[in-house]
Amino acid sequence: MRRALELAEKGRGRTSPNPMVGAVVVKSGRILAEGFHRRAGGPHAEAVALKKAGSRAEGATLYLNLEPCSHLDKRTPPCAPLIINRRIRRIVIAMRDPNPRVNGKGIAQLRQAGVRVVEGVMKREALRLNEVYIKYLTTGKPFVVSKTAMSLDGKIANARGSTTWITGEKARREAHRLRDRSDAILVGVQTVLTDNPRLTTRLPGMKARDAHRVILDSTLKIPPTARLLTQKSIAKTIIATTRRALRKKIRALEQAGATVWVIKDQDGRVSLPELMSRLGDMGVASVLIEGGGELNASAFRSGIVDKLVWFIAPKIIGRNDAVAVIEGPVSRDPNQTVPIRDLSITPIGEDLMLEGYL
Repeated sequence: MRRALELAEKGRGRTSPNPMVGAVVVKSGRILAEGFHRRAGGPHAEAVALKKAGSRAEGATLYLNLEPCSHLDKRTPPCAPLIINRRIRRIVIAMRDPNPRVNGKGIAQLRQAGVRVVEGVMKREALRLNEVYIKYLTTGKPFVVSKTAMSLDGKIANARGSTTWITGEKARREAHRLRDRSDAILVGVQTVLTDNPRLTTRLPGMKARDAHRVILDSTLKIPPTARLLTQKSIAKTIIATTRRALRKKIRALEQAGATVWVIKDQDGRVSLPELMSRLGDMGVASVLIEGGGELNASAFRSGIVDKLVWFIAPKIIGRNDAVAVIEGPVSRDPNQTVPIRDLSITPIGEDLMLEGYL
């Protein structure tokens, strides 16, 4: 099962909004074949592994990190009937598929055909692997990750308007891997005005994927000449604004290639929960927030954040005018804090990467 999870991980960032799935065919203590789901619309892991195994699959055990599908209303054939036809004797599954069109139906079909089914092996690891898929499928809203890089004293910039790197090269490369795995990147307009970023994914030696770029801009301060509007990328640039935006500014940005969404406002700014619903309707399953201190505070306060990935550099900035990682209340109750659970700390070059869940 651990090998099935490793194989599934290879599809990260390419299968959205589908789950990551790995399959291992074992017989007489030997691995006969392996497979994983490479991309949305492509062959499922079970089909890949069973095709490689051929006639040798008869009487074998199949390991899967997710229950095989059994429904017909999709682009690829259902996998449960395929497993039955290949005369698999036993199947070991980490978790059931939360998709209501599958949830237990694939397992029931297998058992009815006489296939022995074992459930729950490494279930916790399987749930964590497909956390994006589970959140999106069960709520219709994207899984949201707060990503930031800061100093030991919690500063993300030397001063307002500063663009100095805080973390080292390895941490920055890891940040680009997060972009590669995300469907959309969310920033505030101040980040665009200060840094004029491209918000593309740059990973040397890899064919990286650009996420959709989403900019919060309540009054449309962003210029049509901004780099994220003029660069070449197949990803969309979506500007979320409010009714306060002037019509002529909307037209100018649309002519520059942006998609402009007028979202209802909350406290005078774009409603983040409403924006997440809109992105979910568009098929965006995961969002990476790369904002400044004010956006970070708003994201936590609005309750949209599921996970944080924060990089900490071993340096102290210590300036009164430096930008803090959180600038503003994180809860509508001034006495309430935001607890983080399952916190892990990983060295990344000279920096530390903190991962935790809300």
